[in-house]
Amino acid sequence: MNGAEVLDIGRDAIWLTLQLCAPVLIVGLVVGVAIGLLQALTQVQEATLVFAPKIVAIFVSLLLFLPLMGALMGAFMRQIAARIAGM
Repeated sequence: MNGAEVLDIGRDAIWLTLQLCAPVLIVGLVVGVAIGLLQALTQVQEATLVFAPKIVAIFVSLLLFLPLMGALMGAFMRQIAARIAGM
């Protein structure tokens, strides 16, 4: 295994990490902005109000995106296993 292959695997791993994290982070961001906007509009400045909706939204998004995440990780593992078998 040379340096180019190691960099290729590292780049693929970083890209996979971004693909796995992005849906949940985007949902958390959207819910946080929506709750912040609601707080600004109603002038309810409670700092703990954001946490409960965010936790529920992230939990639901994890339930929805878990099959996609599993498929992405499985495909990456098959790719790594094929590279190991090809050595």
